[in-house]
Amino acid sequence: MSAGYLLMQLELTGMTKIATKPSLENPFETKTELEFTVPGQIDYDPGLYESALQAGYDLQQRPRKMAGVKGIQKQHEKKRMTIWERIEVLADAGTEPKILYQNWGKNLDGASLVTAIVKVDGRDVAMYGHDFTVRAGSMDATNGSKLANLFKLAGKLGIPLVGMNDSAGAYIPAGVGGLDGYAEAFTALRHINGVVPSIMCMFGYNAGGGSYLPRQGSFVIQPNETFFGLTGPGVVKSVLGEDVTADELGGPSVHSKSGVTDFVVPDEVAALRKVKELLNYIPNNSAEAPAFQPTSDPITRRTWDVDLLLKKAFNSPTGFNTPFDISIIIQQMCDHGDFFEIQPERARNTVCALGRMGGNVVGFVANNSAVASGQIDIDAAYKNARFIRFCNVYNIPVIFMEDTTGFLPGKEQEAGGIVQAGRAMLDAIIDLRTPRFLMIVRNAFGGAYAAFNNYPTGADFVCALPTTRLAVMGPAGVEYVYKDEVRKIRSSVKPKIAELTAQNLKAGMPESEALKTAKDAVAAWQKQEELLLTQRYERELMNPNEALSLGSISQIVMPSDLRKVLGEQLELHLRAYKPEPMSGTQREFH
Repeated sequence: MSAGYLLMQLELTGMTKIATKPSLENPFETKTELEFTVPGQIDYDPGLYESALQAGYDLQQRPRKMAGVKGIQKQHEKKRMTIWERIEVLADAGTEPKILYQNWGKNLDGASLVTAIVKVDGRDVAMYGHDFTVRAGSMDATNGSKLANLFKLAGKLGIPLVGMNDSAGAYIPAGVGGLDGYAEAFTALRHINGVVPSIMCMFGYNAGGGSYLPRQGSFVIQPNETFFGLTGPGVVKSVLGEDVTADELGGPSVHSKSGVTDFVVPDEVAALRKVKELLNYIPNNSAEAPAFQPTSDPITRRTWDVDLLLKKAFNSPTGFNTPFDISIIIQQMCDHGDFFEIQPERARNTVCALGRMGGNVVGFVANNSAVASGQIDIDAAYKNARFIRFCNVYNIPVIFMEDTTGFLPGKEQEAGGIVQAGRAMLDAIIDLRTPRFLMIVRNAFGGAYAAFNNYPTGADFVCALPTTRLAVMGPAGVEYVYKDEVRKIRSSVKPKIAELTAQNLKAGMPESEALKTAKDAVAAWQKQEELLLTQRYERELMNPNEALSLGSISQIVMPSDLRKVLGEQLELHLRAYKPEPMSGTQREFH
């Protein structure tokens, strides 16, 4: 009797118990041997050649299969895709990624990093992605060179770079070699900055160098329920004694407000779709202009909705002090109303966006009176500066829409460096070499006007709506322009109160009531007189007339003609503009 037969009998009679181990392997799967045949081959008799082909095929598949079923399942349980699934979502359907350095590393598994050239909407795009299922996507002593080689290739080919970051940082057992790997990647990525645009997706949990590297890119996209930062909550607890969650330390809600993250999306698929959407508006490199897209939306289309918006706003009880969302005007300007906002959750008092007019890509920098009266604070200034510099590098014309009462004053802003932030924005505007235009919507006061793209700072065309109120100061300027009249009104208050009080007492009023009635009447008189002065100031000085007479404004444009006028100016100046990399003197920048 065989041992196997005896064991079977024992199991059937319940005389023995064998521990059952769970397995993800399918016992019914039939394994077929791969045959290396050529079309028309009749028989198959494998030999040394076929063995070599089998070994080569196994090497091709090793990076894809290193995770195993368990590793893939763990990744999915964390609501993350594998790197290979991410590539499939990003790349055009039916195309194969051109994998580079596929068997990098001593284990011939790619060393936890995939680099490739993929097709995205028909364009070549360089991409890298950490394979978190292999050593947590960490950086060792060699794969920094693998990344650096990809970055150099992207610069040489002049194609955009996309990063899918999902890394725990440097591989600790690699010692200093892991840090050297990051340093090599940092350097190579910096060298192609301004040569090709780069878009970085933050997947999973990234720390240390895994945060520095992607922020060197042009744009960062972060899904919900992800983290990246210098260190994790554990290190913060041990060093500072603070209890903080990963989301509070480096989640999307933190980074989107500071500008470290440019876009927050629900999940990984949404992030990769955002990549495709952004690529649609940017060129391959700094020697090209963004792609022209033919449109059925005529550049002469009237923008009646802008007319309606301003009519409802300015005819309301609050008149010219009524706030409104400037993105509505941007929408009306763009082909079919499509535009792509940059950093939509940061500094909402300014709107930065990419759109198309007549098929040509154009950037928008617009004060948004719907938030904080469109005043320019520290965050708004830096948000504008960074976007303007990106447009400058990658040959994107810019339309500025001005509607602000000025820079935000106050102790907090001064302590935070509003002068430095304002300087950064002003420098970016002055340095802008692409076609640039200014459209004044309503308010343009003081230093904010002087620092916000105009003819002296290099604008190619300046126009204004009839609602423009351009002045050195807003209504507060009454105190200086009509100081004699204001002084006369205020010096008359006490005598008038005394005179009316005496009249009231003579009429038989009690003393307290006589004084109160006199004060109320004089206060109403003072308010009315100062209101008349303010209205006179607005009528005489807060208008586009002086600017028109000096040539500071080229023409008045009706709201319904905005798309036509600015679209034709855009086409005119683009015909003479030659896309090319930036050259010349490199000036200091904040």
